[in-house]
Amino acid sequence: MNRAVSALVAGAVGTMVMSAALAIFEVQTRYAIGIFGAIARFVRMPDSLFLGFVVYALVGIVAWPLLFVSLKPYVPLDLDPAVAGMLFAVPLWIAFAIVGRGDVTGAIVVLFVGFTLLAHLAYGFVLGAVYASLADEHA
Repeated sequence: MNRAVSALVAGAVGTMVMSAALAIFEVQTRYAIGIFGAIARFVRMPDSLFLGFVVYALVGIVAWPLLFVSLKPYVPLDLDPAVAGMLFAVPLWIAFAIVGRGDVTGAIVVLFVGFTLLAHLAYGFVLGAVYASLADEHA
């Protein structure tokens, strides 16, 4: 399978894993993160949850995986692809923590920051591992 298709498949699987983790967070805290609404507000379309979902999906499935594949050869360390994916997910998490926080306030912010970091690290791990498996690329 070629690199771009492998990246897109890996991004889709990683986004599903991250989405499941974020859904668990919402259920366990009984607090709606409202990520799609927060993203919609960020792109200046506050009433369009669908647009928020589309942006979330496009970044996780298309943009970030293709950027990962494009920049991975320039990483100076010889890292396992799953570890490289985790490191690559940290900047995405920083943006998510700022934009996706939405109306989260108070003590729940600490849980939000920690759990979303874990969700993004899982995304990065899956992105790197699945990509390496499909593209037959190993550290």
